[in-house]
Amino acid sequence: MNSLKPMLLTSLKSYNRSQFIKDVTAGIIVAIIALPLSIALALASGVGPEAGIFTAIVAGFVISALGGSSVQIAGPTAAFATIVAGIVAKDGMDGLVIATILAGIFLVLMGLCHFGSLIKFIPFTITTGFTSGIAVTIVIGQLKDFFGLTYPDGVKPIETTEKFRAVVENFSTINIDALIVGAVSLAVLIIAPYIFKRIPGSLIAVIIGILMVQFLPLKVSTIGNLYTISNSLPSFHLPAVSFEVVQNALPNAFTIAVLAAIESLLSCVVADGMINGKHRSDMELVAQGAGNIASALFGGIPATGAIARTAANIKNGGRTPIAGIVHSITLVIVLVVLMPYAGMIPMPTIAAILFIVAYNMCQWRTFVKLVKTAPKSDIIVLFASFILTVLFDLVVAIEIGMVLACLLFIKRMSEETHVNSWTYVDDDTPDVDEHLQKLPLQIRVYEISGPLFFGAASAIEHIVVKDFTTCLVLRMRSVPALDSTAMNALVDLVEVCESKGITVVFSHVNEQPMKVMEKAGFTELVGKENFQPNISAALKRAEYGAKDLGAMMALLVLSVIPIIVFYLTCQKYIIEGVV
Repeated sequence: MNSLKPMLLTSLKSYNRSQFIKDVTAGIIVAIIALPLSIALALASGVGPEAGIFTAIVAGFVISALGGSSVQIAGPTAAFATIVAGIVAKDGMDGLVIATILAGIFLVLMGLCHFGSLIKFIPFTITTGFTSGIAVTIVIGQLKDFFGLTYPDGVKPIETTEKFRAVVENFSTINIDALIVGAVSLAVLIIAPYIFKRIPGSLIAVIIGILMVQFLPLKVSTIGNLYTISNSLPSFHLPAVSFEVVQNALPNAFTIAVLAAIESLLSCVVADGMINGKHRSDMELVAQGAGNIASALFGGIPATGAIARTAANIKNGGRTPIAGIVHSITLVIVLVVLMPYAGMIPMPTIAAILFIVAYNMCQWRTFVKLVKTAPKSDIIVLFASFILTVLFDLVVAIEIGMVLACLLFIKRMSEETHVNSWTYVDDDTPDVDEHLQKLPLQIRVYEISGPLFFGAASAIEHIVVKDFTTCLVLRMRSVPALDSTAMNALVDLVEVCESKGITVVFSHVNEQPMKVMEKAGFTELVGKENFQPNISAALKRAEYGAKDLGAMMALLVLSVIPIIVFYLTCQKYIIEGVV
């Protein structure tokens, strides 16, 4: 099955030395980019700096080896930062490990069940809304370190609103030294890409930040002041598992799985456009699942495809999963050799790096464009997803966003379903088109357009028949779909018509509605002869039925007249005899 075949196996069939050199070069460059980002994202997630490196190494290797994309680079991403921080604060590292493993299992099952294409059914407004919301939460979460604020003992805010309140209440404790280091680091991150095309701005900012703290009289917190730095390799760890722990972890696991699927497949789509390729979405989901399980078991955090690192891989010549594998191996070397020096990185520099990450992911231009151009219902979903992500969390944002999007979609689709009667005119009506269809007055024609489903079934109630109507024609050429609720409404209509002696004829019923009607036994109720392929045939059938009914009425009248005459004659003789 090609959809579940790792892209690595396909790439190796035509692999050559020239491409190997390009992949190695790209892998090393991406590793240099990933190093400060992995550390920064780990700290934003409330875990130690080495956890970010472990994630990039383990998950990056597994996802590149098994993935459905030739160029995907995986690792910790900003989208998970606030989610992971909340899980760690409430359930500890063991709770995070179990949630990540469960998320990995969900992802593997999604891939095996070929759900890769279903991710596209999550509205763009929801993904834009929660992505922008996550960017805001990252910025709020880093204000403390950027300004060097000091919180009173016991103040450990978890939720975004709590963090913002703590920043406002303790802003008077601002550390000017920290602000200087943060501002310089932020300026370097903004300017560096215009000057140094090959060297990551985050690496330059880290080096300058370290030099400032080491050689200038600046009192600023560093990673080493807050965390214990280790250069040991990832080790296997299986947490204690219980039914209660698993039950509590399920909502978080679902959120991680959905977000990982969205982020990774979105990254794959972007990469496909850059290399003119095509990824295997189902295999990518399986790889993401396996990568997250491995990451959790070896001290890492949730991982997914990283668009920025993937784009850097492509721009530097990476074209096969070998580049992603080299990226992981390079990080192993960096971990063993350079990790002790990570303790010298100033926290304001980490905050500045995360500010740039948040800016790059916030999609503010897309957000503004949607507000200006999208329908009102989409704007409602966009703002709801954004606000709920900031005020509550991603779980609430996705759940309510999806429900709201579905309800608004149902409303929008119901408004597109119309039931219109043909207009009847007489000879005295001015400006009558000579090409109008001439029909007996007792034939009533209605044209239905749009899907007939539970949200639009009430439209059938608009069909009205007159006392003189003998045949009702329903033209359904513009009805693409029919569900059981609308089917029940049609059954009620036909039964009412039959009780009044009115024949119902259907014109041009499409494939899906016809299957529903046949399965429900509706065609037998109406009569197969009353289903016609087009309106001309339907009208002929209606006129034929009307003539038959007229003939029957005439015959009935003719048969009743002699009886009446005989009855009146007998009445006459009886009266005369009595008289």
